[in-house]
Amino acid sequence: MTKAAELRQKDVAGLETEVKDLQKAHFGLRMQKATQQLSNTASLRLTRRDIARAKTILAQKRAESAK
Repeated sequence: MTKAAELRQKDVAGLETEVKDLQKAHFGLRMQKATQQLSNTASLRLTRRDIARAKTILAQKRAESAK
């Protein structure tokens, strides 16, 4: 799980790679769930929320730099 404070310290490029990595991890978890290999289904929810958190901070940084 990534904390919002850790994400705020990253620059835009770092946040973009973080989102991409989280999306890859989420895809892997979805595939595990589909093949009945995922025992902890709560991890899907956590990664989805981490993606949302990173995207929110990324949007804030982009809006801040556009000003």
